[in-house]
Amino acid sequence: MTAEADRDTVAEVLSALADPTRRRILDALAAHGEATATVLAGELPVSRQAIVKHLAVLDRAGLVAAHRAGREARYVVRPARLSVTARWMDRVAADWDSRLPAIKRLAEDASDA
Repeated sequence: MTAEADRDTVAEVLSALADPTRRRILDALAAHGEATATVLAGELPVSRQAIVKHLAVLDRAGLVAAHRAGREARYVVRPARLSVTARWMDRVAADWDSRLPAIKRLAEDASDA
C-alpha cells in the first residue's frame, strides 16, 4: 500500500471509530465472530435500523464485511485496516518519543535563562 493510501485508510478508520456506538458494534462483532444487525441490536441500546446505518459506515471504512446467509446479512470484522491504523499510531508515538527529550531540553534551557 502506498503512503497516500495508508493515510486515506487511517482517516477513514479513525472517522468510523469516532462514534462510540460503532466501537461497541465492532467489539460485539469481534466477540461473536459474526452477527446479524438483529443480534447486535439486541445487545446494544440502539434500534436495528441504527445498527444497520452504523454497519454501513463500518463497511465503507473497510472494518466489517457482510455475507448473505439465507435472508440474513451476517457481518464479520475485517482487521486489516485496523492493523494499518495501529501501525500508523505506532509510528506517530515513536516520533513523539524521539522528540520528547529535545522538547524537555528546550524547556529546561528556557527555564535556566
